[in-house]
Amino acid sequence: MRIVIAEDAAVIRAGLAEILADRGHEVVAAVGDADALKAAVAEHRPDIAIVDVRMPPDHTDEGLRAATAIRREHPGTAILVFPQYTQ
Repeated sequence: MRIVIAEDAAVIRAGLAEILADRGHEVVAAVGDADALKAAVAEHRPDIAIVDVRMPPDHTDEGLRAATAIRREHPGTAILVFPQYTQ
């Protein structure tokens, strides 16, 4: 499975990429913001995008908005929303 990961926390992003790769998946991109996510999906055409809801620059709903755009522009890409949220 070809996967794009979008998570602004570098440690979580790297750890998730390593776990998925160890299990035989191909992580084609691991990015830290919503604009990079949209670009990575357009470039790599992954099977799935794993997306954090809150991403730079505002840390509100940038990831969720990017996921909505990806569903519209790349309907063959599945989306897994990964809300790593703390208060």
